[in-house]
Amino acid sequence: MKLQPVLATFTAAAMLSLYSLPVRAADPTEKDAIAMAERGAAFIKAHGKDEMIRKVAARDPSFIQGSLYVDIRDLKTGIVLAHPVNPSIVGKDLTDVPDASGKKYRREIIDLAASKGSGWVDYQYKNPTSGKLEPKTTYILRVGDVVLEAGIYKK
Repeated sequence: MKLQPVLATFTAAAMLSLYSLPVRAADPTEKDAIAMAERGAAFIKAHGKDEMIRKVAARDPSFIQGSLYVDIRDLKTGIVLAHPVNPSIVGKDLTDVPDASGKKYRREIIDLAASKGSGWVDYQYKNPTSGKLEPKTTYILRVGDVVLEAGIYKK
């Protein structure tokens, strides 16, 4: 028995079995969050705020990818204008409702957007893919009178 053909057959079978393994998408990064918020800003500039609200509410794949998504908040009132994962908060002002640790992160989001236009805010939030409360960091980007928010869960 020659070892070469047996080894080649075994190697080929092992390689093929790798293709049948489930592929898990990489966790989104800070770069991904920034890119998604910027894509939202470009969309608003090209098509208007109302069309962006419709896209987010409809869970358009351009603005929701697994645990990464964009939501929209009114800068002046703090009212949530669109949220693809938790539509029950749309139309509500949750500005001073704290997260599980007591942090009023939504107030911080609005203040940061008003003063600097963009930046990062850390808080605790329910991860839609795990269903668990997890640490999250969100990139916020002011576009006119709205704030786009795109966050990632920290590991």
